[in-house]
Amino acid sequence: MQTHWQLVSRAIVAGIVTLWMGATGCPRAHADEPVDWYHWRGPEQNGVSREKNLPDRWSPRGENLVWRKAGYETRCTPIGMNGRLYFVARAYPETTQEGERTVCVDADTGELIWESVHNIFLSDAPAERVGWASVIGDPETGNVYVLGLGCLLQCLDGATGVTIWERPMNEEYGMLSTYGGRTNFPVIFENLLIVSGVMTQWGEHAVPAHRFVAFDKRTGEALWLMSTRLRPEDTTYSTPVFTVFRGEAAMVVGAADGSLYAIQPRTGKVIWQYHVSLRGFNTTPIIVGDTVYCGHAEKNLADTTVLGAMFALPGTLRGDIAESQLLWKSPAKTVGRSAPLMVNGRLYAVEDGGTLLGFDPVNGEVLEQKKVGRIMFGSLLYADGKIYCAESTGNFWVFRPGPNGLEELSRTRVNNEEILSSPIAYRGRIYLTTTEALYCIGLPDVVPDADPIPAPPVEASVNTDTEVAHIQIVPVEALIHPGESVRYRVLAFNARGQTLGTLPAKLSMKGAGELRGAELVANSGTDHSIIEVTAQAGELTSKARVRVVPPLPWKFDFNDGAVPPTWIGAAYRHQPKEFDGERMLVKVSTIPKGTRSQLWMGHSHWHDYTVEADFYATGSADQKPDMGIVNQRYTLDMMGKNQLQIRSWTPRLELRFAKTIPFEWQPQTWYRMKFQSHNENDRVVLRGKVWPRSEPEPSEWMIEAADGTPNRFGSPGLFGNSTAGEFYIDNVAVYANH
Repeated sequence: MQTHWQLVSRAIVAGIVTLWMGATGCPRAHADEPVDWYHWRGPEQNGVSREKNLPDRWSPRGENLVWRKAGYETRCTPIGMNGRLYFVARAYPETTQEGERTVCVDADTGELIWESVHNIFLSDAPAERVGWASVIGDPETGNVYVLGLGCLLQCLDGATGVTIWERPMNEEYGMLSTYGGRTNFPVIFENLLIVSGVMTQWGEHAVPAHRFVAFDKRTGEALWLMSTRLRPEDTTYSTPVFTVFRGEAAMVVGAADGSLYAIQPRTGKVIWQYHVSLRGFNTTPIIVGDTVYCGHAEKNLADTTVLGAMFALPGTLRGDIAESQLLWKSPAKTVGRSAPLMVNGRLYAVEDGGTLLGFDPVNGEVLEQKKVGRIMFGSLLYADGKIYCAESTGNFWVFRPGPNGLEELSRTRVNNEEILSSPIAYRGRIYLTTTEALYCIGLPDVVPDADPIPAPPVEASVNTDTEVAHIQIVPVEALIHPGESVRYRVLAFNARGQTLGTLPAKLSMKGAGELRGAELVANSGTDHSIIEVTAQAGELTSKARVRVVPPLPWKFDFNDGAVPPTWIGAAYRHQPKEFDGERMLVKVSTIPKGTRSQLWMGHSHWHDYTVEADFYATGSADQKPDMGIVNQRYTLDMMGKNQLQIRSWTPRLELRFAKTIPFEWQPQTWYRMKFQSHNENDRVVLRGKVWPRSEPEPSEWMIEAADGTPNRFGSPGLFGNSTAGEFYIDNVAVYANH
């Protein structure tokens, strides 16, 4: 099996090394073989490049500017792999076709090779936040992976841009795409693609939490899922960093619950956690040896009157790390965005307000500080003996670190352009994105050259511990139709989280299905239901979950007094209740961060269907909730401000797609809503109507809109905002168009 660190070797000497688990070393690159920059922080995940012959000055007016490409504006830090650059950017900005695109360009010329465009749907994130998360490249397969602004997770062929597999993380896992638009960076470890975000899922995972899901990077099969503490205050975007502590592989990452975690990447088991803050923090850590360095810009858990801190802790600890176990902590340092950098025994970090700090990494003493602008979003790059620093308002510095501090080699300014990304070094060039263009910076006629990457930390040989300490049944999550099947296998791991192969285990199940050896077959004709499959080997157990969702039509009257178990994002924010002598659901108003939400009922491949539901609003004439239906990734919203609206991407109503009409309605009255989607050749037609339930259905549609950049499929669902008042839901029906 190939480890993350062995993939680094493969990127260095492709085709000539043998990869094997538990390797005792890592081949070094020859000087003429620069390593691909397939991670936004580089192959060492720390902002350090081994490249040579890089410029110490440049100018957007021509000096050492190889090329500038307008039309590739983005906030995304690019990656470089196989002679190409990959990044995420807005597609067709400020038009009715606006969406998101993954772009592949020639690193030498900047010419477009391919782009993969898709819509952003059912998201509160503004267009300016597109490209928050960078692409991750896989040197082994050549594939690239993207978690989009609207939580669409894609595996793309790096050569062609063809979609190999994708998962709508909102519809399948309840991942939130909030107005902040802070999307987490996907990462690769061996055969795993690991992605995370705040999710409101189903069953035991219905309560919001920052959750991590590991998928098979080739197939998209879910292998493990873990949760941090429930009900986090924020969504965050700290990038996981991989290392080895005392022979044990670890993934270190900041979470939305305000803690820094070390997690076994193959199992999802927590090694240790340090409770940093009352709020989530966003900084990506770095690891030097066994020491973890990180910063944040939130209130400290230990002293809530102090904002931010830099800190260092020993990564060899286990369990809950106390303040007294830190190596050092430097409070009141608001390093909330920029990842730290270690150069020649000095730790550098940039505060959010643009002050570059140099720390003694042994005790945290601030040895130097330098103002580098006003707002810092990106991170520092160290390459060819120089630190490259790009600040939000357009300032770009090149420093040479020395024993007496930083020597300023040059400073330039990119006028009227924001820099929200980090510079990278790739194939003898510096690449930088701005809100106006993509820049390629380099010396004339440079020949790419690089020092070898130092040998990475090495896991202990798996042969030193072959005792099974953990088992994992996979796939851990599945969504199927009645009569369909899921084939399981059980993976075994030792205490260090190293794979011991597959394991014969006893399987048992609860729910409407049948086990046939290692295969689960859901009963035919089953209604919406869940199945739990448990694997047992000795005292060890592992559980997988299955949602069984039948073909249309569906009807839900809630007479069983429960939220349908297969609904995503429903159970925590909706409660069964008896009202008007009937059982139904109420959208509660007592969850401050859950009053505005949406839920999904099943498969995301449905199309050309109709959704109906009854709604009853509490409140007053001037304080009413919003209530609505989701159909094929569009929302029909009965708005509290006496409007009826069809939309898909909320912050782009004025351009992308929406239709709004006046609609006077009253609280304390039952209304029936009906919403239909119909795919045509070049568009989708959306039709809706609302009427008092006590009256006959109107013969004509009340609102109709056609989207020329259509969402062709999507899960049915419900939308609501109960901030101004709770509302009741009853008699939900979904059926294919007549």
